[in-house]
Amino acid sequence: MTYAVGQRVLIADRRHDGHHRTPGYVKGRSGTVERLHASFPNPESRAYGGDGLPKRQLYMVALDYEGERVLLDVFEHWLEAAP
Repeated sequence: MTYAVGQRVLIADRRHDGHHRTPGYVKGRSGTVERLHASFPNPESRAYGGDGLPKRQLYMVALDYEGERVLLDVFEHWLEAAP
């Protein structure tokens, strides 16, 4: 576990071809970790027949989008510490 509840994080704004579970509209935005979920097999590799290992930590992140509070689940490898 890298991030703690209440910590500010930045959702990475990097290009990724193929399947991934991080919506494009949140890339490059910052938010706050609201909850830690368990670790799960990586869906980005499972989508192509891989086993998804090693498992990845999943976080619930809250952010503002167009004036609304949005809660979404983001895998750790898409998060960075916010400045």
